[in-house]
Amino acid sequence: MRVEGREAKIARDLIAHYDVHARRLPWRAPPGANASVPYRVWLSEVMLQQTTVAAVGPYFAKFTERWPTVESLADAADADLMAAWAGLGYYARARNLLACARAVARDHDGMFPDTEAALRALPGVGAYTAAAVAAIAFGRRAVVVDANVERVVARLFAITTPLPAARTEIRAAADTITPDARAGDFAQAMMDLGATICTARNPACGICPIRDHCDAVLTADPAAFPVKAAKKARPHRTGHAWWIQRGDGHVWLVRRPDKGLLGGMRALPSSDWGVDPDATPPFAAQWRTLEPAVAHVFTHFSLALSVHATHVGQDHAPPGAGEWWPVDRLAEAGLPTLFARAAEAVEKEGASNARQ
Repeated sequence: MRVEGREAKIARDLIAHYDVHARRLPWRAPPGANASVPYRVWLSEVMLQQTTVAAVGPYFAKFTERWPTVESLADAADADLMAAWAGLGYYARARNLLACARAVARDHDGMFPDTEAALRALPGVGAYTAAAVAAIAFGRRAVVVDANVERVVARLFAITTPLPAARTEIRAAADTITPDARAGDFAQAMMDLGATICTARNPACGICPIRDHCDAVLTADPAAFPVKAAKKARPHRTGHAWWIQRGDGHVWLVRRPDKGLLGGMRALPSSDWGVDPDATPPFAAQWRTLEPAVAHVFTHFSLALSVHATHVGQDHAPPGAGEWWPVDRLAEAGLPTLFARAAEAVEKEGASNARQ
């Protein structure tokens, strides 16, 4: 008689729990179906990178209503997609999304490849996304490790190597518990466990379906795993942006370069962001500086953006390429959060002046 090992028991108990408690998400098939629509899985996985399920939900609904297939997304204009993405952050994902959709439509007749290796060859598809799509959309056995799974595995095996050095060890451990059958359900069960029970703070070990197999439960502090290296201080930068408004209620917007931070997005004209950026305005005018500066935090640095505003005549043409956009329809421009906050600062200043 074959004796079931620890690794097999982990998969068995977790999938049994998932069959009853799986989160109902719009991109998922029900437990046991072992496959979902590849386009919806891929789209959701790209959106979910460094973004919460709650934040992604409305964007996913909007995208799939407007672009219900990968072919329709491939036909989208760059500006339309970037505008629809505004607010989700990490805008390189949106550019990669479009490049991948076009490659699938052009090179694969609109059908996503069904193997991890072939998916990995698509533009913008990294190791995690390829594994997730292969497992969830096609039922292939693949080792799927996102931040939630990373935390669960580090605790299951009480891995003491600090991140990020521990990631190779964590992936190897995840490989040992990934089953051949229902690989997609197992991957999503691990994600759900990390999101709802094995949380970063105050894990609910008392209701965990795989508590009996967890090494971290035997320690004084399961929440201490995964061990994290000391964080480096986030550098601080400053910058300048210029609000140029015509008398007819239009503001001048430019498009940022395709490569680089917020690439391809509509934005206010702005300086470089650094320690002492050039504050020279785009043209001579009576500029007023709003107080305080707009504060924003990017992944690798924090920013204080000073906003300078002026009004110009109907026939004024600011230097460089750009477009006049109605201020009362600014929400449709798809400004990234930083510049949306700058616009809010201008609006708030105007409202304050009107009350005085």
